[in-house]
Amino acid sequence: MPLDYLDFDFSDDAQGQGSFDAMAAVTPGQWPALRAEVQRVLAWAHDSFGPPQGETRGDGDGDGAEWDYDLQGVRELPTSLVLDYDSRVGLVQMREGPPGEARLTLTLTLTGSPGFCDALRAAFDLDA
Repeated sequence: MPLDYLDFDFSDDAQGQGSFDAMAAVTPGQWPALRAEVQRVLAWAHDSFGPPQGETRGDGDGDGAEWDYDLQGVRELPTSLVLDYDSRVGLVQMREGPPGEARLTLTLTLTGSPGFCDALRAAFDLDA
């Protein structure tokens, strides 16, 4: 099941715990596809390894659980800047331009045991 929006970077620690980090920024029109992809990954993890354990879900240390995740997002409403160089005074002048299209940025971190990491790589064709 290859992924179109989530591009994970992998790191591991001395205890064998692995971490996959992804960030995706999309327009509102792309949001349903990104949301579906995140839901597919998290549903796979829940179905394959059960729910994350412990009271500290999302802290990234796994808390002895087979896997854990942290999911965050932000909506940015950009405003372009119009920049001009005023040669009379030797300064770059700035003023706000028209508002741009919103961007939705999502970050997903999955942490887990070596077995979880190997299964995640296999399920989503992730390179080590």
